[in-house]
Amino acid sequence: MGRNVVSDEEDELEVDEEGEPIDTLNGRDPDDDDEEDEEGQDEYENDGFIVDDVEDEEVDEDEEREDSDEERRKKKKKRKKKEAEDLDEDDYELLRENDVNVPKGSKKFKRLKKAQRDLYEERFGLSEDEFDGSMKGGTTAEEKLKRTLFGDDDGQPLEDIPEDEEQIEEEEDGDMGEEDEMADFIVEEDDVHGASVRRKKMKNKKSRHALDVSSSALKEAQDIFGDVDELLLLRKQGLDYSDRKERRLEDQFEPTVLSEKYMTEKDDEIRTIDIPERMQISEGSTGTPPTDEESIIEESTWIHKQLISGAIPLFVQERKDLSINKDEIMVFLDLTHMQKLDIPFIAMYRKEQCLSLLQDPEQLEVDDVHHDKSEKTPTIKWHRVLWAIQDLDRKWLLLQKRKSGLQSHYNKRFEEESRRIYDETRLNLNQQLFESILKDLKDAESEREVDDVDAKFNLHFPPGEVGVDEGQYKRPKRRSQYSICNKAGLWEVVSKFGYSAQQLGSLLSLERLPDELEDAKETPEEMASNFTCAMFETPQAVLKGARHMAAVEISCEPSVKKYVRGIYMENAVVSTSPTSDGKIAIDSFHQFAGVKWLREKPLSRFEDAQWLLIQKAEEEKLLQVTVKLPEKCLNQLIKECNELYLSNGVSKSAQQWNEQRKLIFSDALYGFLLPSMEKEARSLLASRAKNWLLFEYGKGLWNKVSVGPYQRKENDINSDEEAAPRVMACCWGPGNPATTFVMLDSSGEVLDVLYTSSLTLRSQNVNDQQRKKNDQQRVLKFMTDHQPHVVVLGAVNLSCTRLKDDIYEIIFKMVEENPRDVGHEMDELSIVYGDESLPRLYENSRISSDQLPGQSGIVKRAVALGRYLQNPLAMVATLCGPGKEILSWKLNPLENFLTTDEKYGMIEQVLVDVTNQVGLDVNLAASHEWLFAPLQFISGLGPRKAASLQRSLVRVGTIFSRKDFLTTHGFGKKVFVNAIAFLRVRRSGLAANSSQFIDLLDDTRIHPESYLVAQELAKDVYDEDFKGDNDDEDALEMAIEHVRDRPSLLKSLRLDNYLKSKGRQNKRETFYDIRRELIQGFQDWRKQYKEPSQDEEFFMISGETEDTLSEGLIVQATVRRVQGGRAVCVLESGLTGMIMKEDYADDWRDIIELSDRLHEGDILTCKIKSIQKNRYQVFLVCKDSEMRSNRYHLVQNLDPYYHEERSSIQSEQEKARKEKELAKKHFKPRMIVHPRFQNITADEAIEVEKNTRTSPACSALGRH
Repeated sequence: MGRNVVSDEEDELEVDEEGEPIDTLNGRDPDDDDEEDEEGQDEYENDGFIVDDVEDEEVDEDEEREDSDEERRKKKKKRKKKEAEDLDEDDYELLRENDVNVPKGSKKFKRLKKAQRDLYEERFGLSEDEFDGSMKGGTTAEEKLKRTLFGDDDGQPLEDIPEDEEQIEEEEDGDMGEEDEMADFIVEEDDVHGASVRRKKMKNKKSRHALDVSSSALKEAQDIFGDVDELLLLRKQGLDYSDRKERRLEDQFEPTVLSEKYMTEKDDEIRTIDIPERMQISEGSTGTPPTDEESIIEESTWIHKQLISGAIPLFVQERKDLSINKDEIMVFLDLTHMQKLDIPFIAMYRKEQCLSLLQDPEQLEVDDVHHDKSEKTPTIKWHRVLWAIQDLDRKWLLLQKRKSGLQSHYNKRFEEESRRIYDETRLNLNQQLFESILKDLKDAESEREVDDVDAKFNLHFPPGEVGVDEGQYKRPKRRSQYSICNKAGLWEVVSKFGYSAQQLGSLLSLERLPDELEDAKETPEEMASNFTCAMFETPQAVLKGARHMAAVEISCEPSVKKYVRGIYMENAVVSTSPTSDGKIAIDSFHQFAGVKWLREKPLSRFEDAQWLLIQKAEEEKLLQVTVKLPEKCLNQLIKECNELYLSNGVSKSAQQWNEQRKLIFSDALYGFLLPSMEKEARSLLASRAKNWLLFEYGKGLWNKVSVGPYQRKENDINSDEEAAPRVMACCWGPGNPATTFVMLDSSGEVLDVLYTSSLTLRSQNVNDQQRKKNDQQRVLKFMTDHQPHVVVLGAVNLSCTRLKDDIYEIIFKMVEENPRDVGHEMDELSIVYGDESLPRLYENSRISSDQLPGQSGIVKRAVALGRYLQNPLAMVATLCGPGKEILSWKLNPLENFLTTDEKYGMIEQVLVDVTNQVGLDVNLAASHEWLFAPLQFISGLGPRKAASLQRSLVRVGTIFSRKDFLTTHGFGKKVFVNAIAFLRVRRSGLAANSSQFIDLLDDTRIHPESYLVAQELAKDVYDEDFKGDNDDEDALEMAIEHVRDRPSLLKSLRLDNYLKSKGRQNKRETFYDIRRELIQGFQDWRKQYKEPSQDEEFFMISGETEDTLSEGLIVQATVRRVQGGRAVCVLESGLTGMIMKEDYADDWRDIIELSDRLHEGDILTCKIKSIQKNRYQVFLVCKDSEMRSNRYHLVQNLDPYYHEERSSIQSEQEKARKEKELAKKHFKPRMIVHPRFQNITADEAIEVEKNTRTSPACSALGRH
């Protein structure tokens, strides 16, 4: 019987004559241990750690055991005999050289086997574990695991692999001639891996497999369908490729890595969808925003109310009258919800539709509609109102989402509760409650009001045991007192008290007029006696439980809470006082000094981050804080509520019922409402303070990134007006690392690096001086070779001031000695100080290792220092990658109160505004990777879309038209509209030397949607200049070039008259912007760079701030030397401190030589008397009178509600006086070991002396 083949469309498995599977792995029986040793394969020990496929198949294992030893020996003998008969390659070669006819060569061309497999794997996308059947490439689980752990042996694609498994195939193919045998050895032209593909042989083999199919039918099938092998492989590729790719990513990388690199399925989806990326991220949490007109009107009304109420800290005190148009808020919502337009696009290209929203609250000047805007360069704007509206839009959508979810939950819960109750009265009461709850939920306009509604629902419909099946375990829960009273039936007693909580709320909110309240004829005790039970045995207990229920219901009624909240938030006050620990710890310069004694400060007067300090001091148990309603307001609140809640009855029972009502309201107010309001007030103060602090944090970043790059001097400007300066950056080093100079070209790329270990030496040693001189010569040559436009020196300590003098000396020597070698740019070469805080973050970031591989840390720091001078925006954006190192940049002393998400949200907001107003040169960035950093902040993009676009741009190299973003780089229409006008296409980078046409309008802020308008304007000005019509096809291009070269023509155009003649007055803002861009495209609107002021240099070099170094501050100083009447000290920051003799002690006149009192190394506690910033030194005082003085204290406390208690001041002074007197009486304790030694005071010593005079024994008394 011949060999059968079990074949399906995915797998093939050869079987022997008995139907047993043949293990073709390496052409041997898996039980043949001897053969394994002979073949010498690299095998691992089967120790049970790796699970084999064969071990998983117990049936196969049993079948293999049935083979007898005799059969195995026969098979082994047969194979060894055949191997002995086969000649080696060299033997055949020798026979051929002697003209001996060799009828059939042995198939020993085994090198090509693996290459053949690799070829199929690459060509069809199949991995090694999918090769099976005739390809003989199936791998076991062991090999799969080996490959996963140790990788493929890619370095040796043509490795010698014994191919004994091919013996069966060779026997079948024995009738093939010499030509077919050599096919494996001959490398064909299409064989890129050096292994030919034996398609003919595979076809012949397959045809023999189909034993049950006639040859004619098989031929007909092949004529119709073609090569079945290729079809099977293509099908397999289609089925498995995407799954295998996904499996490989998940196998090779941790989920956090995939998420960080934006390689998850969600990231792919965001990249693909044609909606701005940041908008997609937001909608992921808020849901798709509603687009119907009614929803937009409702939302715009809410947002307008929030803005004018001051809930968002947009306006400074003097500018609260800034008007915001509600209709323009509706337009903004329509542009974002319907048209999916991003804020930068709206602010730039939809100005006419939302002018009131574009005003900057920080700028006092309001745009004058009659002012000729082309005469003045615009300033970069932070569109805070638009960002505030977007933030409120997000809050509104989240609020509606929560309300919708709660409503669904309430309906389900109410249905469950209704099925459990059979009392008709209770059902009707629940129905009324449920309807009121749904109404309150619909009317809720804030998270707090929704919380109120939720609290009421959970009170009346608590989560019960509905849905718990019999036999299931359930967690024991605490039952509230209200629940206990309710189950006891006391809810009926509550209904007897008069107005329900809901009715009281309606009266307080003026939704209804008060009705005459009728009191029950029976007394409360008489009525309560009808409801006694085992749990409430007396009428008094029943009334107490019912009063508790009524108080809780009042405290959970949304309308009641809203009324009390309004009064509380408007009138509540905050007071602080120090604890015993606080009195000791908080001095005049402590962080909490300004909040140590606050007296009844209203909540509305907390405008900055002061509350956050109070909160922190309270947590540290340094302050006691009280938030309360003033007594007058509290009494007025009680009076108003009692007038509505109590009856006007005069009978005895009516008075008794009123007493019960008073107790109820008092319990509700003091037991529930006021504590709840205090908690809300604290939360509100914290929220306001964080909003203010967040804005201050953003302002700190804005002040840094809204500054333009260093401007080259006019005589430095050559052909390329916008080229950044060549910068030489210098970072001081202590020796290891050495002081380092890095030269950057105008694109920020490193040209050269110089290390100088001896440049800053101050030693007078001859060798040191020679080494210093050598370094000076090296720096001189470095600067002469590279001709920098500016030198930036990292300011980190006082050594930098001396280093700056050294560099100036080198420059002077260079200009003086080698005037011919020095260009005119070097005549007035400036050395500016740079802040190293951001470069140090870059030095330790992951992105620096990617951009500057192999460079040392100090070189990376110097590169960042120089690049920050060339392009501050790009350098800051560089640290906004996956690592978000920018969050470590200190921008505000109180930023620790903000979360990382809050800080990064503000950073993103600021960088989006700045990046889009500055623009991004894509051709320049394509040649210099670090300039791509701001791309993620372009309108419509984000880190995912930007990364994809960056790869596409780098692959192409250059771009010559904005249209290419739509056709070549995969922009969708919406993303294209949002982003395109902020991407500059100009002759820079690799495109600088290209002759390909680039539209001048592509290097302007003019949006492609306005190109026709711009061309029309230029054409009209051009025709007016030539006094005639030009119908040439190139007239438009000529017109744009004409007005660009002659800006005076556009400046002299009276644009208002022009717009009136065209009937386009409604596009006034757009035409002004177009005219400005036609005059100069992408003019830099940022503030010009200014060299650091004296104060800024002082604080950079000292590492101090105004808060940490000021007059009156107590500091530690170490004496370095004493000279005559002064002592020279050093502070911890490295600043020099001077103590004059008259400032050392109050009795300074008695001091002959200061060196008698002070010595080198002494550590003194002093106060700062004055600061000389230009000399980097401070004058100190340490005499007792000044140390006790509080004359600097008043400057620190400017809060009008700061009132220190006089009793505290007096007690502190008295305590200090007593401690001083006590210290004078006591002498220092000494370690004296003597049986007669006593450590006593002076008074006690005198008394002892008197007694010893009468004593006969000899005594000695020592006095110190």
